[in-house]
Amino acid sequence: MIPWIKKQWKSWPPTFSVAVPFILVILAVGTFPMLLQGRLLSGSVRQNQIDNRRSEVLNQCQIISSKMTRSGYFLPDYKNTSINMEMEITADIFNGRIVIVDKNYRIVMDTFGLSEGRMHVAEEVIRCFQGETSNIYNEEKNYFAQTIPIYNDLVEKRIDGVMVVTASTENLTSIEASLSERSRFFDLIAFCAIAVVALALTRLLLLPFRNLIGMLDKVADGYIDTEIRENTYLETQRISGAVRRTIRKLKAVDQSRQEFVSNVSHELKTPITSIRVLADSLMGMEEVPIELYQEFMQDISDEIDRESKIIDDLLSLVKMDKSAAEMNISQVSINELLGLILKRIRPIAQKRNIELILESIREVSAEVDEVKLSLALNNLVENAVKYNVEDGWVRVTLDADHKYFYVRVSDSGIGIPEEFQEHIFERFYRVDKARSRETGGTGLGLAITKSVIIMHQGNIKVESSQGKGTTFTVRIPLTYIV
Repeated sequence: MIPWIKKQWKSWPPTFSVAVPFILVILAVGTFPMLLQGRLLSGSVRQNQIDNRRSEVLNQCQIISSKMTRSGYFLPDYKNTSINMEMEITADIFNGRIVIVDKNYRIVMDTFGLSEGRMHVAEEVIRCFQGETSNIYNEEKNYFAQTIPIYNDLVEKRIDGVMVVTASTENLTSIEASLSERSRFFDLIAFCAIAVVALALTRLLLLPFRNLIGMLDKVADGYIDTEIRENTYLETQRISGAVRRTIRKLKAVDQSRQEFVSNVSHELKTPITSIRVLADSLMGMEEVPIELYQEFMQDISDEIDRESKIIDDLLSLVKMDKSAAEMNISQVSINELLGLILKRIRPIAQKRNIELILESIREVSAEVDEVKLSLALNNLVENAVKYNVEDGWVRVTLDADHKYFYVRVSDSGIGIPEEFQEHIFERFYRVDKARSRETGGTGLGLAITKSVIIMHQGNIKVESSQGKGTTFTVRIPLTYIV
């Protein structure tokens, strides 16, 4: 059995810290009642044996006392020695001593033959002469003392003497010790059996967790497509479900990271490629007309501006990814902030005859990072202008309640198809890539906007129908939440 336990111990899963309390509980529940019952039973058996011994001694000595009364034991001419012999035999049987005391408190008989003729004035003897018997047990020395009255006449009940009987219980203690030793031996066997059962039961109960840990270890080793499913218990079912959801999110994040790197490489390379083509074209032509030269240089300048815009947006996005501890929070008038944003964008809107409308339902002042929030709202309004129709409109509405302020940016533009709406906040995602390049878009504006709003503990949602325009709604707390 011991080698088997060692083998189980060595192969124990990492859930051992969970198993230890479980095993201890089983051992406590299994062995404590058994040990308690053993102790109670042992004490009860010992007490019963002592009570039986007292009863036997009392009955035997009462018989002797009756014989002494009938035979006139304390008469001067008494010569019968059979009663003395019976007392000696009784004392030997109970491994004790019998002393007879007369009414003058003098010992007339001692089975040990040591104290005859001496006085025996003890409290229990005095009380016995007064009609009160006593039974005293000395647990430390393992004996009890019993006083029994000896009557002169069975009718008048006059006490002429007292029988003092002491009987040893040492042999009973030895029996109890033997029983206790056997009980401890059986307790040990039972404890070992319960421990083995508890170990086996714990291994069985924790097997699903061990299987789950094995699956997670495979995922940790790089096998991320491992199926995490353990439905034995409700707990393991919930854990495996949560792990599967986490892995799906990690896969999505990893895929998004790969796409981001690919998109960054592509977006940075595209302007450089255009610049290279334009430059090579210029260098490959002789006597280039000044008009063509200027056109090519303008195109090169535009591509450089586009490259710079991409880099600036990337740097802004990196800054947004940093800790919110870098937020520069101050009390800002949102009405004035929106007025400045629309003032900056109005020249762009006028080129396409797009009307900009600011609707402030009430004055709003909030704790925000003015620079970051200005960038986010500017992106929304600028996109509403860029992706609008000629002679269209953009309406910016500001409202607030007791806890939040709301900025709604609506336009009469081309709209966003429903299947693309959940992706528009992803980095470098563009619904119409050709149109985005025409308008100078990098695909980072809405990603920056969402990052800023999240840093302010707010949220943003979009409502749009293709060909009917788009509405972005931003909600931000009036008081900055750390």
